[in-house]
Amino acid sequence: MFFVDTLEFEGLGNRSYLVGGARAAVAVDPPRDVDQVIAAAAKRGVRIAYVAETHVHNDYITGGLELARITGASYLVPAAAHVSFARTPVADGDTVTVDEGLVLRALATPGHTPHHTSYVLEEDGRGAAAFTGGSLLIGTVGRPDLVEPRLTEELARAQHASAHRLADELDDEVPVLPTHGFGSFCSSSQAEGDATTIGRERTANDALTLDVDTFVAEMLAGLDDVPAYYAHMGPANAAGPAPVDLTPPRRADAGEIAARLAAGEWVVDLRSRTAFAEGHVAGSFNFEGDGKLATYLAWLIPWGKPVTLLADTPERIADAQRELARVGIDRPAAAATGDPAAWIREGERLASFPRARFADLAEVRRRGEEVVVLDVRRDSERAAGHVEGAVHVPVHELYGRLDEVPSGTVWVHCAGGMRAAIAASLLDAAGRAVVAVDDGFDAAREAGLTVTRP
Repeated sequence: MFFVDTLEFEGLGNRSYLVGGARAAVAVDPPRDVDQVIAAAAKRGVRIAYVAETHVHNDYITGGLELARITGASYLVPAAAHVSFARTPVADGDTVTVDEGLVLRALATPGHTPHHTSYVLEEDGRGAAAFTGGSLLIGTVGRPDLVEPRLTEELARAQHASAHRLADELDDEVPVLPTHGFGSFCSSSQAEGDATTIGRERTANDALTLDVDTFVAEMLAGLDDVPAYYAHMGPANAAGPAPVDLTPPRRADAGEIAARLAAGEWVVDLRSRTAFAEGHVAGSFNFEGDGKLATYLAWLIPWGKPVTLLADTPERIADAQRELARVGIDRPAAAATGDPAAWIREGERLASFPRARFADLAEVRRRGEEVVVLDVRRDSERAAGHVEGAVHVPVHELYGRLDEVPSGTVWVHCAGGMRAAIAASLLDAAGRAVVAVDDGFDAAREAGLTVTRP
């Protein structure tokens, strides 16, 4: 008998796994904060004998090197991956014995990266689970464009071949356990569901139902934007990440918050978009702690710029610090919690801006008022329809393109409200009059606004 424990990281759209038997286990694609993996192993009463990477990750900092150091586990890394630390190189067909009757077999599945390797857990000689990393995902595959533009088509074709190899070698009932594909930007497209098998993928995955030319053409046409921080993840993982420090950051008072803002540093308010709109430190930015914090903050912030975190509670700061460490934002410069009134100096006032719905925007337009409508969704979302006359600047580009937003009161929207809140905070900090549309985009047409295609 074997077990598989899944560690989910919703903010990044990824999963890691701990799999093993009665005495020993292997950790697959572990996160930077390895204490979670160690706790899972302790709960099972097993020793972590191996740590396995499917590839050098582009979307988060791995905890594999540190986990192997702490536990004494063998660190399995694809042999063709160029790394600067000692590891156990694995090639296609290599096996290790995890526990009695449990063998982990390496299966070369290039495509997401040239060196990508999946791992098949075999119980008494039969495939029992496939850890597919960024290869075969749920209803899709990992994107092939994160390594080198000139390799993208070649890697897309390799993804098709790798998916077929997995399907050819494994039985229908074998669970497919990918690292990416739960909202991760490493996925070439987003699919429904959170569990699958080889048999299900045979009938539902384009990589297994389309011929290679059609598959490649459709996948390349559908690739979306790449978060800017991805450029820093691969090199950090190849060099060998330093251990993470999750001790609480130093406490900032109102004077220090003001000084950091004056110095051009980022002060990030983790509270809900509703609370932020009602009252916040002027010049601060709103990235909700329970949204895709790591993805969007790491995407927008100039890399290496100090960040100070503001939140209701110390627990929210700790959660954010943990999530940000996963993408290489290791130590907040400072933090403050509690009542926002304590975050400003005596004599100052909290800033605010209104929130609205698409019905409110429709009413404003019916009255003939001149307002700027700013759409901060990605290109692929806008292509499916946009509010007539809306200016388009994706949220991840807005910080560097604020001067392109026309003068006037800006009604900013996205698909649901979270990114609009980020954008509204950027505009507010720049001194613009802004209204944050906190509504689902489907409500735009229902409100009577004209929705057109580019």
